Amino acid sequence: MESNEREPAEAAVPQAGPPVDPPVDPPVGPPVRRPVAAAAVPPARTPPDPQAGPPADEPTGPSADQPTGPSADQPAGLPADPAKPPRAPGIAGLSTPYRVVTALALAAVGLAACGHLAMVFLHVAPSNTVSKQHARTVDDWIYPEFEQNWKLFAPNPLQQNIAVEVRAEVRTPGGEPVAGGWRDLSAQDGAAIRHSLLPSHTRQNELRRAWDFFTGSHGEDNKPIGERGELSERYLRRIALNRLTEDGTAREEIVRIQLRSATRAVAAPPWSDEKTDTQTYYRELPWWTV
Repeated sequence: MESNEREPAEAAVPQAGPPVDPPVDPPVGPPVRRPVAAAAVPPARTPPDPQAGPPADEPTGPSADQPTGPSADQPAGLPADPAKPPRAPGIAGLSTPYRVVTALALAAVGLAACGHLAMVFLHVAPSNTVSKQHARTVDDWIYPEFEQNWKLFAPNPLQQNIAVEVRAEVRTPGGEPVAGGWRDLSAQDGAAIRHSLLPSHTRQNELRRAWDFFTGSHGEDNKPIGERGELSERYLRRIALNRLTEDGTAREEIVRIQLRSATRAVAAPPWSDEKTDTQTYYRELPWWTV
């Protein structure tokens, strides 16, 4: 049975874009401003699938937020090299030639230190086959600069004050040699290190060890005993000439020099009944021609 009633019309489909006003005839009066419609809200985007690639509508190249020019730590005019690793610290950061030179220098210093320690060990160690076989080589390396001794401890510590003095015979402008007065080199060394926070090792031991080396290799008549005696003479004479040069005596021509020692025993303490001879005794060496 047919019905005369008509079915309601389907609801109108809303337009996707913003509504468009129908054309209106221009008004006669002043123009009326209409409010501007708000921009359409973009549809919500679904989160991207992590397994899928980049969306087709997104660019894969550098964006506007990422600068493509040189960075602050990249020199202008040079392209950035992101694949270049940072420079390693220390020797590893040097180029190959510099690393080779540094390695050779360290190896040379290490070998020299090991060789010096081996020589000192053979010198102070008890007599053995190796020290006897290479005694000449060990002595040439140790004497006179690296000589070792135990006089500070047992069996007999030093109980005397020994001062080394020197005087020079200089040639005057008239050509006549004139001998000067005695200079106490030990007193000068003592004054240089007294009240010093960083006393010089050379001032403390060089002259003292040189004189001890001389007396140990010479007899009572000041004659050298073997080759070490001649070496000790040259060593002591060189030290004396250097001190005279520092003193200003070398402004004139030095013809000869003479050294002597002034030995005085250390006085006994007040609480002791020991009687000590504190008189000064001199030992003069012959004149040495320069």
